[in-house]
Amino acid sequence: MTSRRSRIALVAAFVLAILAPLAAQADLATYTQDFELLIQPDTAALANDGWVVFGNVFDPTGTTYLYGYGTFVAPNDGFAFCQIDVGQGGVEQGFQQLAVFSDYNNADHANGNLIESNVFQEQTIGAADVGSTWKFSFQCKKGNIEGSSTALAFIKTLDPMSGYATTNLVTVDMTAVPDTWGGYSMSLPIDASLVGQLFQFGFANTATFYQGSAIFYDNIVFEQDDLSSVPDAEALAGATLGRNYPNPFNPSTRIDFSLEKAGHAELSVYDMAGRLVATLHDGALAAGPHQVTWTGTTNAGTAAPSGRYSYVLRTATGSLAGAMTLLK
Repeated sequence: MTSRRSRIALVAAFVLAILAPLAAQADLATYTQDFELLIQPDTAALANDGWVVFGNVFDPTGTTYLYGYGTFVAPNDGFAFCQIDVGQGGVEQGFQQLAVFSDYNNADHANGNLIESNVFQEQTIGAADVGSTWKFSFQCKKGNIEGSSTALAFIKTLDPMSGYATTNLVTVDMTAVPDTWGGYSMSLPIDASLVGQLFQFGFANTATFYQGSAIFYDNIVFEQDDLSSVPDAEALAGATLGRNYPNPFNPSTRIDFSLEKAGHAELSVYDMAGRLVATLHDGALAAGPHQVTWTGTTNAGTAAPSGRYSYVLRTATGSLAGAMTLLK
């Protein structure tokens, strides 16, 4: 006989397949967050960082879907879905963490119905992502999860051209994580069939009768799994992007690329949070091979700190990206 906890876990996996999507910009982008710079008392702090939520409700048996609600921007008030918590971390986690828990504002808790609460980020897969593998990694520890409550982390893709059907679903069960911090990750390779689809990564839980359901998360990273890889030229018709040389580098590195036809091209450098660091070229170019040199200087004229960076070539037909490491 299937246990109630097992039914709840199956419910969570099923409903993750029907989450309402959001509009997002094209091409996957690295996302990192340790929550230290978010303003903890600000109820819009998580929403401003791109987090969103979606709720689903099932009957007490977990077999009948009753209704869903969302997608809404993520709250930060301690009553529903998620909040920035403090004082739960160690040396690696710092002072602020993300707590994910049930939507306790939903009165169906009192009716014994199962409340599934989802907290996630969403992006859109672009042509430049084909051939790469993207990894979702994070640290977590047990919160006040109890009773029949369950929790999980997930990656999923949805196809807007097929009624937002789920095309991939990867989950890791978080229900029984220890009360000490540990690292977890999952990944998904991107093929050509996924271009234009939505990519969601985040956390979910299912609870009832207002039982505890919280798990703490920190040091979240969403990035290309092999940072040294460069997408195949076929991912972008009419342009190629080479690996920078040398890599790692100090003080400068050269980036080679070519255009099949004359036209506008932009080559820029970004940090691992997706922030623009330097624009190396932005204008018209003739057809043929080209090269630029980055000296580790930002657009503001200051020296960029050591670390990992991405360089992105954008043309009229799309974009290509590579990764490099600046040493000091």
